Amino acid sequence: MKFMVLVKGDENTEAGAMPTEQELAEMGKFNEELVKAGVMLAGEGLHPTSKGARVRYSSEGTTVIDGPFAESKELIAGFWILDVKSKEEAVEWLKRAPFRDTEIEIRQVFEAEDFGDAYTPELREAEERMRKQVAEQHGQ
Repeated sequence: MKFMVLVKGDENTEAGAMPTEQELAEMGKFNEELVKAGVMLAGEGLHPTSKGARVRYSSEGTTVIDGPFAESKELIAGFWILDVKSKEEAVEWLKRAPFRDTEIEIRQVFEAEDFGDAYTPELREAEERMRKQVAEQHGQ
């Protein structure tokens, strides 16, 4: 099972405050544990929303809104994608993360089986071709 772990943003991350050397070392050690256990698929920090944009879709058309965004409690400062056996295992890993005064959210990633009969063999084949092409484009 894959889970996306969303690290919530705050005033500090939105202000572009960079982690200290100690915080980077602690996070690096935690990430190394995830990698050694074979559960980390990806993980990155994100720039503040002042460097981002939102794209809003409606029946009237598409609107692009440049950051920064006001609702800092709803913003994301970073993420991981973990491949674990259960939500409980993901929670156990994240209990060990070297965070202070922040909040994370853990969300399961949809997999092919979750879509049932609507995900036809033809759609599965097309998806697999795209994934293979992406991997080849990035030398994987």
